[in-house]
Amino acid sequence: MSQLTISIIDDDDSVRQALGSLVRSLGFAAALFGSAEQFIEAGGVKASAVVVTDVQMPGMNGVDLQDRLRREGHTVPMIFITAFPEEALRKRAFAAGACCFLGKPFDGDIMIRCIEAALSPDTPIY
Repeated sequence: MSQLTISIIDDDDSVRQALGSLVRSLGFAAALFGSAEQFIEAGGVKASAVVVTDVQMPGMNGVDLQDRLRREGHTVPMIFITAFPEEALRKRAFAAGACCFLGKPFDGDIMIRCIEAALSPDTPIY
């Protein structure tokens, strides 16, 4: 059985590295990207079981990435993280099928529950 990949997209290297360590500790592979554009260029969506993305990034933001992926027919579960939680973006993300929308900083246990929710349709979302 192949290992599931969790893609992490954040312009903050320390956040990417910390989340990468967390998902690897859970037995998943971690694919790290510094921008939504890098994720798209690398074809990251094809290998992703779940995408964890920052909302506010230079260039394409996380919610715009979600919109693009949905337009292209990709239904990969998405978890959003942000230091600047805006209700309008939160509503837009959930309307397009987001699993979780977390404000930074967040507890690792909450992220674990979000990943579990993303991988299991029977688990409640946050």
